[in-house]
Amino acid sequence: MAEKNNSTANPELADVFCEYGKAYIKSRPMPPEHYKIMHDIVVCRTATLGGHVEVCDDCGKTQNSYNSCRNRHCPKCQSLTKARWLEARQAELLPVSYFHNVFTLPHDLNRVILCNKKIMLDILFRSVSDTLKEFARNPKSRYKEGGDIGFTAILHTWDQKLRDHFHLHCVIPAGYLSHDKNRWIHSKKKYLFPVKALSMVFRGKFIEQMETVFENGDLIFPGSIADIGTDTGFRRFKKQLYSNEWVVYSKQPFGGPKKVLEYLGRYTHRVAISNNRILCMGNETVTFSYRDRKNDDTKKTMVLKANEFIRRFLLHALPKKFMRIRHFGLMANRCKKSNMIKCREILGQDNIPDDLSNKSVEELMLELTGQDISQCPLCKKGKLKKMFKIPEQSGPGFFERIGLTTLKDTT
Repeated sequence: MAEKNNSTANPELADVFCEYGKAYIKSRPMPPEHYKIMHDIVVCRTATLGGHVEVCDDCGKTQNSYNSCRNRHCPKCQSLTKARWLEARQAELLPVSYFHNVFTLPHDLNRVILCNKKIMLDILFRSVSDTLKEFARNPKSRYKEGGDIGFTAILHTWDQKLRDHFHLHCVIPAGYLSHDKNRWIHSKKKYLFPVKALSMVFRGKFIEQMETVFENGDLIFPGSIADIGTDTGFRRFKKQLYSNEWVVYSKQPFGGPKKVLEYLGRYTHRVAISNNRILCMGNETVTFSYRDRKNDDTKKTMVLKANEFIRRFLLHALPKKFMRIRHFGLMANRCKKSNMIKCREILGQDNIPDDLSNKSVEELMLELTGQDISQCPLCKKGKLKKMFKIPEQSGPGFFERIGLTTLKDTT
């Protein structure tokens, strides 16, 4: 918790913000959403957000239980959200294998994306969707006929070292519905569509859509990327993007719907770094662990200056109300229910999973952690009952904790 002692071993992200946040804020202008992210993470599960007093109905032990901040960038608040989301998805899975495709943007685009996050990341979603739908409608020699595909796309913006690395994880049923909606067209065993062809079409669609918003004057090019904002600079930039190979990666299909849920759980509600990866802090540095993807996922450690660590974390702040998990095609929200019913009829699935998304917090946490959070931690017999409400603002907020009374102009 953020309120633990000043030990530098095994700190949480909240501790890093409390220790080094003031110097970071004073060193640069920040957008309002970055202040909010830092504030919410620091006050999460503290008296600042209020809560309630719990009393054991057997031994009488009392304890305070504080509210969560529910900020999607907070490493403490994702487990329950993820569990509810996965429970809801369980009722939507089809009795087929699933593929995992990853569409990655070249790093040449990073500076433009960071200045135009919502527009550019929306283009990423649209171009991936258009690419997969086009291949399903016109499969050419791989399949005898086309049809309608459905899939879920999950945005990640980081690599293991917290650097900007924009990519979409797509989970796709191994097949698609025929145009007449009477047959399910099963995929070939190893992959749904050839990745080299996918990457070329994906590149073309992304650059075409980016060119459209550029011509409409919707993009900004401040500071070091001002030259790209000129007609000549943009043409040169576009040529550079076309000259690179874009990466689309495809994994072999999962063993079944249960495996899909387990796999989805690794990607859906992640934040840039979890608390258990932060190893220590001190002398204005933060040490954390990472997996070296280029060296067989070997676990290594990295030391960053505290300001650089915070800067990298905040690189991955998403625009307000931006949806980082989206469903497309057959699985789009507006037509998902009827399409899933039709697909199940064709595939002969009789035992349709129930929608289990109404489980209580206690039930979900028992499944997640194996612990009964309603059980008294002292006597191990009684149940904890909510007795009294703790009002909000019962403890210091983020700015009070770091002694900051004025903020930089964020305009």
